[in-house]
Amino acid sequence: MDRTAQLITPSAARSIAYDPPGSSHSLHVRAARVLEGNWTGVSTVPSRSLYPHQWSWDSAFIAIGLRHLSPLRAQTELETLLAAQWGDGRVPHIVFNPSVPLDAYFPSPDFWRSSTAGRAAGAPRTVQTSGIVQPPVHALAVWLVHRADPGLSRARGFLARMYPRLAAWHRYLLHRRDLGGGGLASVVHPWEQGMDNSPAWDLPLSRVTPAPARSFRRADLDHGAAEDRPTDLDYGRYVRLATDYRDARYADGGGQFAVEDPAFNALLIASEHALARIADELGAPGTARHARAERLTAALVDRLWDPANGMFLCRDLRGSAQDRRGALIPERGVSGLLPLLLPGLPRDIVTAVVRTASGPHFGLGTTTRLLPSYDLLGEAFDPHRYWRGPAWFNTAWLLERGLRTHGEHRRADAVRESALELAGTTDFAEYVDPYTGEACGATGFSWTAALALDLLHSDTTVTADMGLKGGNRR
Repeated sequence: MDRTAQLITPSAARSIAYDPPGSSHSLHVRAARVLEGNWTGVSTVPSRSLYPHQWSWDSAFIAIGLRHLSPLRAQTELETLLAAQWGDGRVPHIVFNPSVPLDAYFPSPDFWRSSTAGRAAGAPRTVQTSGIVQPPVHALAVWLVHRADPGLSRARGFLARMYPRLAAWHRYLLHRRDLGGGGLASVVHPWEQGMDNSPAWDLPLSRVTPAPARSFRRADLDHGAAEDRPTDLDYGRYVRLATDYRDARYADGGGQFAVEDPAFNALLIASEHALARIADELGAPGTARHARAERLTAALVDRLWDPANGMFLCRDLRGSAQDRRGALIPERGVSGLLPLLLPGLPRDIVTAVVRTASGPHFGLGTTTRLLPSYDLLGEAFDPHRYWRGPAWFNTAWLLERGLRTHGEHRRADAVRESALELAGTTDFAEYVDPYTGEACGATGFSWTAALALDLLHSDTTVTADMGLKGGNRR
């Protein structure tokens, strides 16, 4: 028997509605097969061809799905990632596999030079990493993985080992990365926010002189169509920012790019709630962390909410010489809808965000099959180009959880149904055309498979296990 077939649990019966003919090809089994094929023994690569190392927020989402197959493997996924944490608390966005050839991915370890350029920031000496970060989904993932098998977690001391690392990670973001002085974390490179090629970055990137094209080789174009990937001009700017950050020894605050992003901070807040639940479990009351999460929610509303657009916007901290708060970036991206994940949002903001998601700019439940990553009516919209319009499964999962948090169960059910259908029909594509559902990017993509598993097996009526606390503020 295919060993992945042995991983079907009783709750997998819900997958039958999404099965192609033949029970051996259930969505559960097919997703398990993807994760088995991408497993390295200690972590899961996003894609064997395009992304052959361990990525930070990918691993968090992957662990959330893996908990339904093997809680032990899900714990190992997160332990491997956090073992590469730097001394200053940052969790690097890539942990490199030394057995992968340098030319298989760019920027490679010899570009980042973490063990030398990152020495002052406490980069590990035994493993090579990048020097930038990605969205902090990790405490949320650790909590959900614990809840999948609390007995195993306690026997292994999983939470006790993860908690100090997660606390240091949050401390780094809330102190070293509060570049705007308003309590929110800033990203210093588009790759940190995770939505690498969003049109929201066009304005702040326009001030960056690109690295010469001859100074780097784009390995991503070996595996993807150029028309679906970032342009050479944008990629040159990404390389310039990363080079400058490396050459500054990964010190924060001096770069040309500093942006407060709503999704990055919403995930930090959600993870702060989860960290409070972890503290409670360990016998150290998490009340102060829940209170901090509520203060951060208020800061998010104060700094990034835009009532005219009915959604959150990014703030460019380098964009206004007259205002140290910087300026909001007038681009509607899916990032501005994802704070819906937070239980403490005022009810009028929840209502406005749901209205915006369902309106002509995103077409949720009307014109699109899955939520687009960018404004359907925006000049930069492209249904196939990386993060400039395609729909992604991780943002669908976050939106589904957010809708359910605020009692929007009918809409949440529709997102779930659509995400599961498209995951199955596209062979777990990296992303899809939001109108047609056509597969784009890599197939057999790990977080697509993992989050499909989570949507199959997670409770669709409650969100208590998410570790969130509180309700709408009036």
